[in-house]
Amino acid sequence: MLKEITLRELETADFIKEKVDEIRNAVGDGIAINALSGGVDSSVVTMLGHKALGPRLTTVFIDNGIMRAGEASQVKDLFQKLGVEVKVINAQKEFFTALGGIKDPEQKREAITQTFYRNVFGRIVKESGARFLLQGTILTDIDETVAGIKRQHNVFEQLGIDPQEAFGYRILEPLVQLRKDGVRKVGKALGLPSEIFGRIPFPGPALSARVIGEATPERIETVRKATVVVERILKETRAFQYMGILHEDRVTGIRDGKRDFGQQIEIRCWESVDARTAAPTRLSFEILEQLAREIIRDVPGVVSVTYNIATKPPSTIEAV
Repeated sequence: MLKEITLRELETADFIKEKVDEIRNAVGDGIAINALSGGVDSSVVTMLGHKALGPRLTTVFIDNGIMRAGEASQVKDLFQKLGVEVKVINAQKEFFTALGGIKDPEQKREAITQTFYRNVFGRIVKESGARFLLQGTILTDIDETVAGIKRQHNVFEQLGIDPQEAFGYRILEPLVQLRKDGVRKVGKALGLPSEIFGRIPFPGPALSARVIGEATPERIETVRKATVVVERILKETRAFQYMGILHEDRVTGIRDGKRDFGQQIEIRCWESVDARTAAPTRLSFEILEQLAREIIRDVPGVVSVTYNIATKPPSTIEAV
């Protein structure tokens, strides 16, 4: 059973040294590869891996078509300034093909998992000759998966799945004893800028986790546009996490004096420390009005905007 390292117990210098040594010992003279999304967890793992292996770690950004606007170029440019080369892999067609026709949340997660680890990453690993994948699984991912709350796409061994047998490579997870607050502390100690280690969490299944129902390219683009508005307006709240959710049902609206059937965006904004529990941020009505006004203005087809006021539990931070 994993022993949690709490924020109070965490000595960053000791933790970094221990994990760098573990990565070096595991990889030996070989090479490793890691996927960088730009989120806190994957960014910290990237820096640990490069500290341990230098050029023997290949870092890739998988452009799966379900990330935020401009994510690939922003992440690549930012890490280049940190001395880390990032190769962008276009895999949009493979992911949207895998997601086609799927509405069930767990089936969407499984489709993304298999496409990422078996198809896209399996191919990249074979081409690179790497035998190890570094990834940013944290303790909360494992807790929620094992408890059956929701399957996190990056959890395997705790479910009895051997990655070596399933995908042909070993997975190294240096952050599995930490929760989000501890990961941020390690990121700061590694020299990551605050815009990375302080970044709000983003789900592994990316924007597909914020589309209720089928995640088509068109529906992903709708929630992507809403995300731009939500993140720009709510950034100053310094909340733990905030997002827009695209609902499946079409709702009745009015446009140009006539009835208009359109789409609904649900906004969520959370106060939390480690994502185990969360409460909705008490946003002012002026901010809520601004969010509704700008989303309806900037996101074609949206006629309704709501705000979630349930706590976690019984709600969860992400919708699906």
